[in-house]
Amino acid sequence: MTNAPRPYESYVYAYPHKTAYRPLADRPALRELWADERKDALSLYLHIPFCEVRCGFCNLFTRIGAPDELTTRYLDALDRQATAVADALHAGAATGVRFAAAAFGGGTPTFLDAGELERLCDIAEKRMGAGLRAVPLSVETSPSTATADRLSVLAERGATRVSIGVQSFVEEEAKAAVRPQRRSDVEAALGRIRDARIPVLNIDLIYGIDGQTPESWRLSLDAALAWRPEELYLYPLYARPLTPLGRRAHPSEAGWDAQRLDLYRRGRDHLLARGYEQVSMRMFRRSGAPREGADDYACQTDGMIGLGCGARSYTSDLHYSFDYAVGMREIRSIIDAYTTTEDFSRAEVGRAVDADETRRRHLLQSLLQAEGMAVEGYRERFGSRPADDFPAELDRFAGLGWLDTDAGPDLLRLSPTGLAYSDALGPALFSPAVRAAMAAYEAK
Repeated sequence: MTNAPRPYESYVYAYPHKTAYRPLADRPALRELWADERKDALSLYLHIPFCEVRCGFCNLFTRIGAPDELTTRYLDALDRQATAVADALHAGAATGVRFAAAAFGGGTPTFLDAGELERLCDIAEKRMGAGLRAVPLSVETSPSTATADRLSVLAERGATRVSIGVQSFVEEEAKAAVRPQRRSDVEAALGRIRDARIPVLNIDLIYGIDGQTPESWRLSLDAALAWRPEELYLYPLYARPLTPLGRRAHPSEAGWDAQRLDLYRRGRDHLLARGYEQVSMRMFRRSGAPREGADDYACQTDGMIGLGCGARSYTSDLHYSFDYAVGMREIRSIIDAYTTTEDFSRAEVGRAVDADETRRRHLLQSLLQAEGMAVEGYRERFGSRPADDFPAELDRFAGLGWLDTDAGPDLLRLSPTGLAYSDALGPALFSPAVRAAMAAYEAK
């Protein structure tokens, strides 16, 4: 393979990215947006924008600490928003509203204390009507906030998965990533999670940290494997704008790319040899472990309801959220504005998704999964084949060796090289309009 793009252009976890969103001039009413949407297999996401520390690599919408009862005021606003959204979903609904999956993310949801977590669950259940004990419920946590009382609440309220951001079991590497922590504290938190008997434990690890070696990377992998996690996510380190690491000097792009790609391959092979299957570039699942996620929810087609000032919601033709920022001052301002909002009945910031963007999103989100995408399923939805809609892109991917030539004509699937280059392939499917909007976004 020659003239290959850089393997680490950007992590595509949603499309279009929020930097392509803009204020919606018409501020459409949620009742109108959801009136004709299918609502029988929705996903519910509650966003908690608080952390005890800002990691050096983090560009998520979150702030450090919550002074002056800010968590109480935030939950009050979340309750008001949930009431408005539930009213909009049920208004004139010919069929019932049903949630097929739920997640608490952030930030760090377990920044909330046990009583506040109870209230968060109540908002999901009593305001939104999500049966948390009947659907998959995933919750993110951190070593310092995975306390026994918090985990007990989550287990009792139906959490089926807890994801903990460890990043590295090597204390010097954690410090280099601006995530200082003691390994003993990490191990103690993992013990408490296992004691809570939540079915799925996911551990996040990062490769590409300054000073990391193949040997220290394997040490972290083996330390994680000692807990027999049902899932492991291996993330390449990024130094993004406005983050602590983004303001530091980092290795040359070529040298850093080579280091990360080497560590990715070593990590992948290490996990595959130890009974894990690859689900995507980042995700690995232990063979025989429960599949976390609803059987009847598909992110390519079904709607998403996001509550909280960092969450996004999806209808079939509009993605919407609140204002987006990475810098601390701007984030604090947005959170403060959210907590004083009384009227949550309209969409404020977002991006329309037309037929072309819907096709791109479907292809992108399907192709980045290791199992690939059935061509017939795409044709049934859109009346065309991927090769008809994206001939230039797919020809390029094939020329780069990113497509599995053994998959056959009825399946589009990435090769091992294609999976390794997921962070280049995903952005290559962005539309010109989305690229232009992202380029014009002024980081704040």
